Amino acid sequence: MAIFTGAGVAIVTPMKENFEINYDKLAEILEDQIAGGTDAIIICGTTGESATLSEQEHMDAIRFTIERVNHRIPVVAGTGSNCTATAVQMSAEAAEAGADGLLLVTPYYNKGTQNGLIAHYNKIADAAKTPVILYNVPSRTGCNLAAETIAKLIKENEYIVGIKEASGNISHVADIMHLCDGKADLYSGNDDQIVPILSLGGIGVISVLSNVAPKETHDIVDLFMKGDIKGSCELQLKALPLIHALFSEVNPIPVKAALNLMGKEVGPLRMPLSEMEDAHKAVLAEEMRKFGIKLA
Repeated sequence: MAIFTGAGVAIVTPMKENFEINYDKLAEILEDQIAGGTDAIIICGTTGESATLSEQEHMDAIRFTIERVNHRIPVVAGTGSNCTATAVQMSAEAAEAGADGLLLVTPYYNKGTQNGLIAHYNKIADAAKTPVILYNVPSRTGCNLAAETIAKLIKENEYIVGIKEASGNISHVADIMHLCDGKADLYSGNDDQIVPILSLGGIGVISVLSNVAPKETHDIVDLFMKGDIKGSCELQLKALPLIHALFSEVNPIPVKAALNLMGKEVGPLRMPLSEMEDAHKAVLAEEMRKFGIKLA
């Protein structure tokens, strides 16, 4: 059984002005997401600025989210690392805390061979004994998971169940589903490719867009699953200008700006990320208005 079907939000990590995690705001946006129809919470992923969280902050945010959500929808914890031992430790802790699944990005900077990636993922999954979603985003990590590697992991390790695909390469996605015999839990990692990936057997999206438009992102998947392909596609295409604005600078710079424009007060970004440029923010605000999102 899949960890979730539909739209999971790759949720931001709200910060206070002194750059500490703002747990009061995190609680608020978790409630907003659940009320808005989001199908799962993905905490401490790239959008959550995981790269600048200490291990203690990382685990505290995961535990807080699991406790606050309290089984109302699944919680998937981002516990990947380029250090296998660190990923093993954090994944085991997240599993013990009650995470419904783990999102494990490919090792970045030191990367690894395909054989090394197989060993890396098997070691983490076997230690955590919790459903794992692999995360392939070579534009950020410099490391690509080959379709054959994904298929081997999913077929041979009972805990490795799915893949968040953010390569942008639809042919690669097709190869994955072919080699997995269509049995992988496939999630789009790109908001502009939800419908194409669903058409290849995907079951959802792990979404940045959901931070500002949870219902609409949920509906793109829901309409498709109910057989309303035309309605799903229309909503996907309607969202494209907003999606482009949300990725006009490095994620999560624009989405945090968007939430602050909505009055959500999610605070600043930790360096080396910087605040959004005014020209880009103006375009973002305009696309949000066109999409029907109310600004503060």
